Amino acid sequence: MSLSGIFARVVASIGAGAILWRRRQGSAPKQAWGSAPVVPAAKPQGSLPTLKMPTARGWTDGQMPMAASGLKVNAFATGLKHPRWIHVLPNGDVLVAESNQVPEPVTSVFGYAMQATMRRADALGDSANRITLLRDANGDGTAEKRETFMQGLNQPFGMALVGDTFYVGNTDGVMAFPYAANADRITAAGRKLATFKPGGHWTRSLLPSPDGKKLFVGVGSLSNIADSGMAVEEGRAAIYELDLVNGSSRVFAGGLRNPVGLAWEPQSGMLWTVVNERDGLGDETPPDYLTSVRDGGFYGWPYCYWGQTVDDRVPQDKAAVAKAITPDYALGGHTASLGLCWLPAGTLPGFPDGMVIGQHGSWNRSTLSGYRVVFVPFANGRPAGPARDILTGFLAPDERASYGRPVGVALGPDGSLLVADDVGNAIWRVTGA
Repeated sequence: MSLSGIFARVVASIGAGAILWRRRQGSAPKQAWGSAPVVPAAKPQGSLPTLKMPTARGWTDGQMPMAASGLKVNAFATGLKHPRWIHVLPNGDVLVAESNQVPEPVTSVFGYAMQATMRRADALGDSANRITLLRDANGDGTAEKRETFMQGLNQPFGMALVGDTFYVGNTDGVMAFPYAANADRITAAGRKLATFKPGGHWTRSLLPSPDGKKLFVGVGSLSNIADSGMAVEEGRAAIYELDLVNGSSRVFAGGLRNPVGLAWEPQSGMLWTVVNERDGLGDETPPDYLTSVRDGGFYGWPYCYWGQTVDDRVPQDKAAVAKAITPDYALGGHTASLGLCWLPAGTLPGFPDGMVIGQHGSWNRSTLSGYRVVFVPFANGRPAGPARDILTGFLAPDERASYGRPVGVALGPDGSLLVADDVGNAIWRVTGA
């Protein structure tokens, strides 16, 4: 049988498995959300886990996400190429990292099926490998100037400016470049501060410490559950701390399967992150999560999840399980929560202090989840209450198509909220209605 024939059979089997899974569950399980979620018992899906992803359609003229009551949304910029992450410079210029996951060697029929599905969903393909500068000089809420700020990068993602140095999180390491105030472009050669292994979870988010002396970096795992052993996962599934003064680096916290967005909670001074959890145990098992990050903390991957719930598919380390920290706040199963930023009270009308999260959306559950921008309120340095939607409408009602997929979130220079949409190829701007 040809490879395409095998692929068709696998896709049919996966689809049938998704239908059977839903029938066994009755209806879609209640989503695991909040500080004390109900996480269903694991039901391993075997060698053919659920594979479901909408076709990337994009937005038609005049179509856009739906803002929550009291809010409105407009396109700050359109026509970008897979915009993933946002950084706002002191002068108000908005930088956007344009990059994509690139194909890796296929080692299984399921891997072939997954890559084909991801291509259809515009989650795999060519990477623009650039950072674009957007400027709204007249203050009308739309960027009228667009410049290529940097190009020739290697799957750029995180960005940070500390003093006169601009940092970029390429997939293979953190680069530092000289920056002049109000510059429209950086062309100088950079220097590499840290090297990371590419592949797998490829994004490298960056967050400077408040005093500008350190840089925190999110580095995801190579695989789902250390499928090729822990040796190839060494140095991954962690948040790193880079000392910008003496050049040293260390693992700040580990056991974090794919920590993407990073943000500071200003009252406690704690570092927070959003983490994408493992696949193949069910629609809601385990949930992705938002958590504070302790220096030296271990959060379970790959041995266990949501505290010390053991994953029987993984060769165990009892000592590691015993020290695993339970995350602070569940965000639903497979929501692909990526973007994270702190939203001060009053930035958007009716919203208190809290965290904004860009949920890119699932590809691996029978009923899709995510595909929205949500807000988690905080009080006294901790999550306090149920989440609220900010933007929805990225997913077609029949789940067959996505108009967009939210990723990075950031506070705009004018007090708005900016959202990167890598399927809609747009930056959305959210303000009060």
